[in-house]
Amino acid sequence: MDNKSVIQGLISISDYKDHIYIHVIESSPFNRGKRKMYVGVPGNLMAFACKDSWDKGYEGFVSFISKTRLIDHYEQTLGAIHVGGHKMVIFPKEALKLIKKYYKL
Repeated sequence: MDNKSVIQGLISISDYKDHIYIHVIESSPFNRGKRKMYVGVPGNLMAFACKDSWDKGYEGFVSFISKTRLIDHYEQTLGAIHVGGHKMVIFPKEALKLIKKYYKL
């Protein structure tokens, strides 16, 4: 799909003045499951949040609330740390890895 006007996924974030908080992140329906059109949409959106954090001087710190079944997945794929309950944090080292993966610095 070469149409740049087609939405591949969405993210809702807030600037908490010391980190970026992700309210929700979603891939478009055609980017989910085994037959997805594009791989890496959620990772790209997470990298966007990390880059926004980095650009604002927050060292890439990002936090979000995870569904229980995704905690292990986020730990393995994003390097996020489970800090209690359902809260997860991406710290600077892992944020920089995500930024470098999806952005040319």
